[in-house]
Amino acid sequence: MTKIVIVGGVAGGASAAARARRLSETADIIVLERGEHVSFANCGLPYHIGGDIRQREALLLQTPQSFKRRFNVEVRTFHEVIAIDRAARSVTVRVWPNGEEYQERYDKLLLSPGAAPVLPPIPGLDSHGVYSLRNMPDMDRIMAALEQDKPAHATVVGGGFIGLEMVEALHQRGIKVTLLELAPQVMTPVDPEMANMLHQTLVNHGVELRLNTGLSAVVPQAGVPAAGDGRRLELHLSTETTLATDMVILAIGVKPEVRLANAAGLELGLAGGIKVDAAMRTSDPDIYAVGDAVETPEFVTGKPGLMPLAGPANRQGRLAADHMLGREVSYTRTQGTAICKVFDLAVASTGLNEKRIQSLGLAYEKIYVHPASHASYYPGAHPVSLKLLFDPQNGRILGAQAVGKDGVDKRIDVLAVAMRAGLSVLQLEDLELTYAPPFGSARDVVNQAGMVAANVIKGDERICHAEELLALGENQWLLDVRNPGELKSIGQIPGAVNIPLDELRQRLDEIPKDKEILVTCQVGLRGHVACRLLRNAGFNARNLSGGYKTFEMVTARY
Repeated sequence: MTKIVIVGGVAGGASAAARARRLSETADIIVLERGEHVSFANCGLPYHIGGDIRQREALLLQTPQSFKRRFNVEVRTFHEVIAIDRAARSVTVRVWPNGEEYQERYDKLLLSPGAAPVLPPIPGLDSHGVYSLRNMPDMDRIMAALEQDKPAHATVVGGGFIGLEMVEALHQRGIKVTLLELAPQVMTPVDPEMANMLHQTLVNHGVELRLNTGLSAVVPQAGVPAAGDGRRLELHLSTETTLATDMVILAIGVKPEVRLANAAGLELGLAGGIKVDAAMRTSDPDIYAVGDAVETPEFVTGKPGLMPLAGPANRQGRLAADHMLGREVSYTRTQGTAICKVFDLAVASTGLNEKRIQSLGLAYEKIYVHPASHASYYPGAHPVSLKLLFDPQNGRILGAQAVGKDGVDKRIDVLAVAMRAGLSVLQLEDLELTYAPPFGSARDVVNQAGMVAANVIKGDERICHAEELLALGENQWLLDVRNPGELKSIGQIPGAVNIPLDELRQRLDEIPKDKEILVTCQVGLRGHVACRLLRNAGFNARNLSGGYKTFEMVTARY
């Protein structure tokens, strides 16, 4: 009989325990969880704080009792593993709250310790009113503070997934919110021009957005009994300014929990996570590790990195259980596919972003499309702004990002599957996707992105990007083919000459043949038609990918 000891629950550990039992009725399976809850929806915590998920119990996916009844798995909560004896194949367990210790033997050990919030050495982080959000007790403390302290103003530090979700949650509770982000953009998995759409919606919802601003110190203010009588905390910022607030939510990021693995002499990777092989084994063949604490290969490059996401953690837990019980399995890299709701927008991505591609020195091209989420004549259609990154030689998909009110998840999911299946951008236009006016278009957003990218690779379209238009050369000429009314109501790029597309054939003599013509329209479609016309007439023309809308995204400042 194989004895499997699992350290930590939630996504990785709990899925491994359930999978192991489904594979073997005779295995002895023990889960040791240092906290109160073995399986809870940690991604749902901000939504309970904001009121979208009303019942706290809805976040509890399994309890020790339900695990025992359904899977015959023994779950011991408030049992913290404090040491691993690899030679003896045992772990030292401390039981809280009494602090008693005992030894537990294992045949196979699985580490699923997760990640901890990053807490930099900033003075005052231990002050009342400063919180982080990782688990149910953290959520309970925040909920209690909201009820008891009734903060009128809160400051969220960090503009990643948790930070953005907490901004919305606090806003929904009627609290004025300031968001501090040390980087020049929120949501760093996407590129700056895509994040600019998020910046705009944050500002539109009354959030005070402070980019390029970090937290330097937290100073409690004495004699402030309640909101409205002055703020409880004074924040000292990296910009040498101060900010008065009642509550601080730290969402700076997370770091892998590797203390236990490191103390046991298990090998760590270059990114600081636990190093594992394709079977999720550590440097000790009887010890496995999964979830936020491990390094796995990034999908495009194969380089190991940290990917603290629930989906990969679930898959890794299942795979580790398979291998423990004799199945030959192999983890096939992590794409980092993710999505986040930011008020009325969704932002999603998969694969590499442009910043990462540039840092790796890879050859790439990018295109932008901004079609409607479904047939534009059916009510409720909204633009989906999609950025597609690919290898210009073979069309390999390197990454994709999308922002919009509707249909963002669908398009990024399709592209994530296409990446994993090894499809190139040349094959995207042939994907047969569902169509009815309430749900999509006969030519879906993904099809359109594939067509534009294919045109680029085949040479049917030469494109330029907004960055080039900000530094026009003497031998370049900027042409805007939108209608004059659009320019007045929407705006135009400085220096552009306006000739509407429908008049272009009759006005070719106004266009210089000795210069490169850079063409722009609203979203790139009319620009493509204009470029084809110009090139067929002997002009050297390139189209601005994504048109004026992309130019606005690139040049927006907050």
